[in-house]
Amino acid sequence: MKYEEIVNKSVGELYDSLFNLKKELLNLRIQRATNALTNSSQIRKNRRDVARIKTRLTQLTKKK
Repeated sequence: MKYEEIVNKSVGELYDSLFNLKKELLNLRIQRATNALTNSSQIRKNRRDVARIKTRLTQLTKKK
């Protein structure tokens, strides 16, 4: 997910995306533990997306 996509989302949509990404990240970590993960770069991508969303949420809360 690109930062431009994150900027255009509302706070509710950001929290929904954050929840879904964390859920997917958990599933990826479980797959890695059971040696069922085929694309290990997906974990890194999800972690970075979570960080981007958290950064944007912090910006929005400090702005108010």
